Amino acid sequence: MALTVDDVERFEASRARLEAIAYRLLGSASEAEDAVQETFLRWQGADVDRVEVPEAWLTKVLTNLCLNQLTSARARRETYVGQWLPEPLLAGDPMLGPADTAEQRESVSYAVLVLLERLSPNERAVYVLREAFDYPHREIAEILDITEAASQQILHRAKKHVADGRARTEIDEAAARRIVEEFLAAATSGRTEPLVRLLTQDAVAIGDGGGKIPARAKAFEGAVAVATFLRNLFRPSKAKQAYVGGSPEVHATTANGGPAVVAVVDGRVVGVMCLEITPDGITAFRSQVNPDKLERATRRWAAEAHGEPLLNAF
Repeated sequence: MALTVDDVERFEASRARLEAIAYRLLGSASEAEDAVQETFLRWQGADVDRVEVPEAWLTKVLTNLCLNQLTSARARRETYVGQWLPEPLLAGDPMLGPADTAEQRESVSYAVLVLLERLSPNERAVYVLREAFDYPHREIAEILDITEAASQQILHRAKKHVADGRARTEIDEAAARRIVEEFLAAATSGRTEPLVRLLTQDAVAIGDGGGKIPARAKAFEGAVAVATFLRNLFRPSKAKQAYVGGSPEVHATTANGGPAVVAVVDGRVVGVMCLEITPDGITAFRSQVNPDKLERATRRWAAEAHGEPLLNAF
């Protein structure tokens, strides 16, 4: 059935919200775009004149597509080379969605996206729809074909899993930059001691290379081990330059609302390191270097003006 201009406009009015929901559910911008496109195709094939509330219809279709994707993704990630991390989104990316409340900002933070991987698909969907988009449990129940009471119970479980996995700390953009600058100064000092002082004792460092860029399959754990890894990471090396195609310019920015280090070679983002901060120090470094997961970041980087890099690495 051919869509009218009004029908297309009704869908487009929901596109940004649908993409933001799909990204939180899937942890992948490219997969989120595919899910939204498939939702459009379902909209195109529906008898839209009989759809009373297009927003609700589209959200239900999208959410169930994402739930199916999550189920199959779990099987694929069992054979993924090394650690699997979400696709980072740089500051200002519209797919980050609403950021008016602490809950909305937290729901798209890199740390929480990692924790959401531990939830069941239904737990993840309820958490995202309720915490990030303020859907009432009645509507969530209709979307997921569950009872309202079940939706409430699922949210309680999901929030507990997320809360147990992290210490909640909000940091503004200026503070995030200061933290990144201090970290880079310590990382390039050639010594581990300045880095250890910035870290919590249980700090971890994890990287996702997707089998295309070297990244250790097992996380580094503990302040000394992480500091030693980071010191070596920022030590110049011809081999590192060969892997990324040059000497990266390193910038301080924010990704998924938190402090991040971005490495850029000839306008191409070759790495995004997201820092998780607690009152006691930096507790996690999660580095995305899989080139397949940095294409959107590269496009976003090219669309914005940037100051001078803090340093040239490698």
